[in-house]
Amino acid sequence: MQENQKAWTLLFLAWIVAAVSMAGSLFFSEVMEFPPCAMCWYQRIAMYPLVAIFIMALFPLNSSVIKLTSPIVGIGWGFALWHNLLHWEIVPENATPCMEGVSCSTVYLDWGFVTIPLLSLIAFTFIAALLFLCNKELKR
Repeated sequence: MQENQKAWTLLFLAWIVAAVSMAGSLFFSEVMEFPPCAMCWYQRIAMYPLVAIFIMALFPLNSSVIKLTSPIVGIGWGFALWHNLLHWEIVPENATPCMEGVSCSTVYLDWGFVTIPLLSLIAFTFIAALLFLCNKELKR
């Protein structure tokens, strides 16, 4: 039972990260009125369902959630990485889906080196790490 409690806690932490990420993205777009670019939308499409899936998998703990959400997290992480590479000017802007509307290279928030795409990358990385640790606990 102790292993299941650890796995439950890790999954709960993943839910917290996903919920805070969703709330943060909605705050930036709805309160701060920063229009999301296409890359931001793709990251949101990957993040938002995680909030519902994780909470449903917690009551009761469902170990199949890791297999279900890992590809979603991986896809979101990939888009977040690509968006950061664009911000860091490693990838040219014409290599993104942001040809119309808001430019994917627009920086709305700049806390030193911390930008909105970096926050997304950090969130997806934390969720991936928590899912990895949760899976390890469930296999004990």
